[in-house]
Formats: sequence, C-alpha cells, structure tokens
Amino acid sequence: MNLTRIYTRLGDGGETHLGDMSRVPKTHPRIEAFGTVDELNAQIGLALAIAQPPDPHAEWLRRIQNDLFDVGADLAAPASADRERLRVLPVQTRWLEERCDEVNATLDPLKSFVLPGGTPAGAHLHVCRTICRRAERAAIACGEDASPEVVRYLNRLSDLLFILSRAVNGTAEPLWEPGRYR
Repeated sequence: MNLTRIYTRLGDGGETHLGDMSRVPKTHPRIEAFGTVDELNAQIGLALAIAQPPDPHAEWLRRIQNDLFDVGADLAAPASADRERLRVLPVQTRWLEERCDEVNATLDPLKSFVLPGGTPAGAHLHVCRTICRRAERAAIACGEDASPEVVRYLNRLSDLLFILSRAVNGTAEPLWEPGRYR
C-alpha cells in the first residue's frame, strides 16, 4: 500500500467506499463499526503513550492494535465470492482467551463490581473496555453481514481489557459499595 495523498474529496458528499469498492453512506452500520474499532485503537495508543502499562501487557496491547486493523478490514469488506479478503481468525480470539486466563489466574476473586478508575493505566484500560463494548454492539448491528469471529474477538478483547485494568490497578482497584451514599 502506498498512500501518496491523504485527501481524495470522494467523501465530501457523505459517502465512502467499503473494502469491495461499493459506495455507502458514512452512516452505514459497517462504517460505524470499523470507525468505533478505529477509536478503540486510538484509545489503546493513548493508554500506551500516557499511562504506560507494564510489560508484557504493553506488548500485548501493541499486538492488539495490529489485530484491530484486521478487525477493521474484516468489517470493511462484505462477504464476496470474487476474491479472498482478510478475515479475523479463531486463532486471534484464542490468543485473547489465553491472555485472559493467564492474567485472571493471578487476581483475587471479585467480591463486588469494579468502578472504572484506579491507576492511570487502569482508568485508560476501562475507557478502552467501554469503547470495545460499543464496537462489539456496532459489529452486531451490521446484522447477518457481521463476521461472527469479529463479534467473538471484540467480546474477548473487552474481557481482556477489564482483566488487564484489574491487574494494573492491583490494590488501587476501586470497588462498588452498594447503597453507600443513601
């Protein structure tokens, strides 16, 4: 890929291209879905730059950033028999599950809901988690055109982001105290 010019003026009328070069309104569910995935990726980049989560978590987040481009490519390209497209694979989702299990095994069991916040890294990861949940809902809103693996990937990623927020927060994890201020 060689991007020689960033602006094309092709979207000035409120439409854009999907990966198969079909034109759709910028409000199309696929555009909303991969736009939200892009927002998630940018927020993970911000978490890495500002909050600086520890390794290996930072290394995992950089890998996830790359995978999120695969997710966006999958969402951008409708199913077609004319050519093979980049798709999210079950192995990518399994990798997330393995990281979830690895980190969760080191954490104390939850006794209450976790309030978003804690350390800067934990707070940033909670924001990433909520954007990821929105991306998942947007992918589901694509209907039958949505890749089931994309939905599974985003579901597991939100789980991992929650687990990582717990891990980086450690003893600074804020917990919900039901009815505390009534």
